[in-house]
Amino acid sequence: MNRPKFHVRKGDRVEVICGENVGSQGSVLQVQTKKKRVLIDGVNMVKKSVRPTQDRPQGGFQEKEAPVHISNVKLLERSK
Repeated sequence: MNRPKFHVRKGDRVEVICGENVGSQGSVLQVQTKKKRVLIDGVNMVKKSVRPTQDRPQGGFQEKEAPVHISNVKLLERSK
């Protein structure tokens, strides 16, 4: 089975061209090939509830990036 080819790779600088985060720029942290989505540093932040653990006894909320569909991003600069 062949791997799909995408126009962006991990480390590339991209800009969001569609959706609620339009105009946001960042570097690609991860490409999810099966879901056709990318994680972009500092873009599409969501709050996730975290259970109390020994490291974090209070629990609470954690902000993290949510994936954006690959068709909604434009390549600005290729990583080396």
